[in-house]
Order: sequence, then structure tokens, then C-alpha cells
Amino acid sequence: MNIPEGLKYTKEHEWIKIEGNLGIVGLTDYAQGELGDIIYVDVTTEGNTVAKGDTFGTIEAVKTVSDMYAPVSGKIAEFNSAVNDNPACVNQDPYGAGWLIKIELSNTAELESLLSADDYKKLAGG
Repeated sequence: MNIPEGLKYTKEHEWIKIEGNLGIVGLTDYAQGELGDIIYVDVTTEGNTVAKGDTFGTIEAVKTVSDMYAPVSGKIAEFNSAVNDNPACVNQDPYGAGWLIKIELSNTAELESLLSADDYKKLAGG
């Protein structure tokens, strides 16, 4: 199980990488492995403001559909449209080409409540 250092994690298995005032968000390697083959990603919140913990979209695998949750509050600035054409990139490269959204942070203090890589490893059984 790949859990990179330098990212923050949620208990719902999303990760966030901070670049300035933007957070790049995706599903963890653990989550994509549990879901199985991802066939569709639906993000209808682009341009909307979300609060930490709000659903920002759904992800569909062969056997299930799961909600995805915003790790922080802010405006959904961008959706990775490449996952529309190739949803499997979330399985193949969850921390790279398989990122899902970029969010403009509205409250950086919320980052403190997220999990470190070590804490997430314990949660995910790694």
C-alpha cells in the first residue's frame, strides 16, 4: 500500500496536497484498491463552494458507488477531466494522473485536523 509522505489524509480515504492556496485532492491507494476497477467519476460541484466533509462527487466501481468528501472547505476550482476519458487512471496512479479536484482553500486551519501519513497508515492497517 502506497502512502506518500508530505500529503494529508482523511478518515474517508481522500488525500490532499497543498500548493499555495490550492489543494489537489484524490483517493488514496488504499481506497482505490478497496473499490476495485473504477469505471466512472462524477464531480458536479466544480465552481461551487463546499464545507469540509461535504460530498463533492461520487466514484463508481464495478461493484459499488461511493461518495467522495471534501477534506477542507473552499471552492472547487477544477475537476481533472482526464479521469472522464480514463477513469482507470485513479487505479493506476492515484497520487499523480488520477487526482480528482483542485480546491481553493478558505480555511487553512482545517489542515491541522487531517491525518499525517503515519496516522493514515495506522487507520488503513499499514
